[in-house]
Amino acid sequence: MLSSTFERKAFTLLTCLFISSLVIAAVVSTKIISIFGFYAPAGVLAYSLTFIASDIISEIWGKERANEVIHCGFIALLAAIFLSWAALHWTPAPFWNGQDGFASVLANTPRIVLASLIAYSVSQTHDVWLFHLLRKKMDGKHLWLRNNLSTVTSQLIDSTIFVTIAFYGILPVTEIILGQWMAKTAIALLDTPLVYLGVSVLKRQNRLCTAS
Repeated sequence: MLSSTFERKAFTLLTCLFISSLVIAAVVSTKIISIFGFYAPAGVLAYSLTFIASDIISEIWGKERANEVIHCGFIALLAAIFLSWAALHWTPAPFWNGQDGFASVLANTPRIVLASLIAYSVSQTHDVWLFHLLRKKMDGKHLWLRNNLSTVTSQLIDSTIFVTIAFYGILPVTEIILGQWMAKTAIALLDTPLVYLGVSVLKRQNRLCTAS
């Protein structure tokens, strides 16, 4: 068992990474970026970090703890909707002239956060479910395969739901879904060493605590 202090710090750090990445992804996704000729919301990298955190949490602490973090993220997104709406509509100071630029960034944020809420709830729940289904079927082996299969399929679900709700009628949805999913898939493949590193460090600490 991990020492209580180390476990608390590690779990808190991963939870903070998960929630902060989730919220900032919703804010910056108002911008569409180009990635090698494909198009995706700018939050694609930040959102991909949530899957790294959730997969490490799932592997070390189990499905129940991972779902607790997902629920905390859902509440954080609800708070982001309210706070962005309040900031946008609050009467600005008479000497402040940045309302137009501020509105251009945040005006669509509530719709994007709503899209994030729905896509997030479905995709993250699916990710944790599939990760543990594969973990059971593979007897806890092949972390790299479980990580990638659960993340890639969940990212496709997330991209389809998020982009459709956030940008339908405004931007070319099909192109953005494809671009976002391909970017997330590439990141998922690249993040495998990070998942292995995180799990390895935590398990090593666990062995040291057990030995002592």
